[in-house]
Amino acid sequence: MSRNTLTHSFGWGSIARLGLVQAALGAIVVLTTSTLNRVMVVELALPALLPGMLVAMHYLVQVTRPRMGFGSDVGGRRTPWIIGGMAVLATGGVLAAIATAWMTSNRPAGIALAVFAFLLIGLGVSACGTALLVLLTKRVDPNRRAAAATIVWLMMIVGFAVTAGVVGKLLDPYSPARLVAVTIGVAVSAFALTLLALYRLEGKPVVADSTSAEPAAKPAFRIAFAQVWSEPSARQFTLFIFISMLAYSAQDLILEPFAGSVFGYTPGQSTSLSGTQHGGVLLGMLLAALAGSNFGGKRFGSLRAWTVGGCLASAVALMGLVIAGMIGPAWPFKATVFVMGISNGAFSIAAIGSMMRLAGEGRKSREGVRMGLWGGAQAVAFGIGGLVGTAASDLAHLLIGTTGSAYAAVFAFEAILFLVAASMASKIGQSETRVATPPSNAGSFNRMSTEQASS
Repeated sequence: MSRNTLTHSFGWGSIARLGLVQAALGAIVVLTTSTLNRVMVVELALPALLPGMLVAMHYLVQVTRPRMGFGSDVGGRRTPWIIGGMAVLATGGVLAAIATAWMTSNRPAGIALAVFAFLLIGLGVSACGTALLVLLTKRVDPNRRAAAATIVWLMMIVGFAVTAGVVGKLLDPYSPARLVAVTIGVAVSAFALTLLALYRLEGKPVVADSTSAEPAAKPAFRIAFAQVWSEPSARQFTLFIFISMLAYSAQDLILEPFAGSVFGYTPGQSTSLSGTQHGGVLLGMLLAALAGSNFGGKRFGSLRAWTVGGCLASAVALMGLVIAGMIGPAWPFKATVFVMGISNGAFSIAAIGSMMRLAGEGRKSREGVRMGLWGGAQAVAFGIGGLVGTAASDLAHLLIGTTGSAYAAVFAFEAILFLVAASMASKIGQSETRVATPPSNAGSFNRMSTEQASS
């Protein structure tokens, strides 16, 4: 038995409060990775490579997530790490805006400050995001996890959308001073919202068994990480997350150029296509959340089934894009993109639900390390996914004369990655499940966890 337990499971209101924190996190991130990106490229006429490298760096620094998760495991509470991470993120966001404004008069100094700021952004996201997911994992009943993940992610998307809309209006007419002022306003608002949402939410951990033989001393991070990596399910799920998210992110930067080159889409039409894709993602998330929750005592498929099915469906949709590249406008391109969005949304929410389940399995008091390991794998995959997609596209264009066939080759590669991910997802936890025989009096929480593990 773990020495630290918490008194109650979160209801929908508490889940929504964590969603507000995720929305606040998303508000700062979208400002730094989208708005500042545009200012550097358009207003400052800097090479697009600069903001691209800064964004990639903020992903890659998130390899620190396991260490952040370990820190929250040692303390037993996640709230200080969420608040501390949000403070670092907000500081990084403000410094990034100052750096962008500084580039107007002193480019080298501004770029140097931007590098430091984006490192802070990555560290802040690591601490805040990892601890938030662990708190959600530990305090949400298993039959609510898919729905809880959907709520939290949808609220993050709301944070993206609201911030983009409000900031877009406040920045006109543009000036460096206005950019800094608006960013400070967003950062302060996000931090204040985080404090309000977390007020008395987690509570204090209480000692469940003072006679427990579990030692009070905590191992070093290196030992804790090795313990988690030695668990077959944790290791397999890490590789699954990396492969699936690499496939998921690799198409982001080439889908709109593909639409323009092969189907003749205008910039406005390709932007609308992105909206179609994200609408599909939203629908897929909702379907997976509803299917993974209990309604009238029924569950419409396990998290594993939806994860595997979503990966397979994503591979099929990408093969549809392969055919589109070969035959051109005769193919129902927009419908294929919408189906791909549904498939991506379904598998991602199911994978997050599986992540929340698996985080509590294995050695006790290692939830933060596991969640950090998987979050780090996802961030690194996103960091290199765009580079892999665009580099593969350029290489295909050099080796294959026809534009449509070149893009088709890249989409086929991504489809293969999703097939590999589906195969990996189908095998995660199977060996542990075969030998697991839960006691009949383990309690309702353990029974629900076992049902999900064996589904």
